[in-house]
Amino acid sequence: MSERFDEIRTRILANDERIVAAVNERLELVRELWRLKVELGAERVDRERERALRAALAETNAGPLSPAGLDRLVTALLDLTKQELAPAPRERDEP
Repeated sequence: MSERFDEIRTRILANDERIVAAVNERLELVRELWRLKVELGAERVDRERERALRAALAETNAGPLSPAGLDRLVTALLDLTKQELAPAPRERDEP
């Protein structure tokens, strides 16, 4: 394989590592926000904030990610956040 091929793959890996780090940082920030919401008695999920987030990201998206692709990405990110930070189900008492 060519040097250019290997260089591009190395850059893709570095980019993917930054994405994972950014998602982990997002999870920590959302966890902190949710703790604050509990203290304040606010709902965990704010649908209006989610709509505002989508609009803000759509406005700053310069492509080549399509609007539909961005929508899928944001949906996946929001779903992942809710799944990762969801309270663990209560274990049933076994006899």
